[in-house]
Amino acid sequence: MKILMVLTSHDILGNTGRKTGFWLEEFAAPYYVFTDAGVSVTVASPKGGQPPIDPKSDDPDNQTPAQTRFKADKAAMAVLANTVRLDSVSSKDFDTVFYSGGHGPMWDLAEDPVSIKLIESFYDSGKPVAAVCHAPGVLRHVKYKGEPIVKGKRVTGFTNTEEEAVHLTKVVPFLVEDELRRLGGLFEKKDDWQSFAIIDGRLVTGQNPASSEATAKALLSIMK
Repeated sequence: MKILMVLTSHDILGNTGRKTGFWLEEFAAPYYVFTDAGVSVTVASPKGGQPPIDPKSDDPDNQTPAQTRFKADKAAMAVLANTVRLDSVSSKDFDTVFYSGGHGPMWDLAEDPVSIKLIESFYDSGKPVAAVCHAPGVLRHVKYKGEPIVKGKRVTGFTNTEEEAVHLTKVVPFLVEDELRRLGGLFEKKDDWQSFAIIDGRLVTGQNPASSEATAKALLSIMK
């Protein structure tokens, strides 16, 4: 089995002057769920090379077992340092795609025609698509049979209350929960920061960083 993981290349947090990027747990946990299961993983980003890690995700308070393992894993760090360019990959070469969150994707991947077409190509060819935390926001312009891909689907993602808790409601270009609802998604959520993942057909979504492992395992469960 071959999985494509997609990360952001965007590192500027709106107009705050602060850095952003992808959330480290949302790469590390799924990466090990997949590789420990013997799955071949290719990691891509719009610009290729080393994608920006959200510095906050590596705060002492935010450490997770997967992150600790990752930082001692030279091979995994080399994979991350050398992501392939998103415009160089084709859905034909993979069985599924997994989008990691962090705030970065809301600026680049959500609006990137290459990413939008790629997701449509996976989904149109009968392959599952997975996204966790802010990454369900990358689905906002994705269509399936002329309608939003999330329309009528049970979905989750970073919630309005979680965005309020990190004081970025006014900074982000859109709110993931509001956007998925606007598109006709049947949005569900657990309490803030609880692990929660949903499978609806070939669409797999997870609520927040704590849901990274559950979302990756959910994706594997439908691949079997």
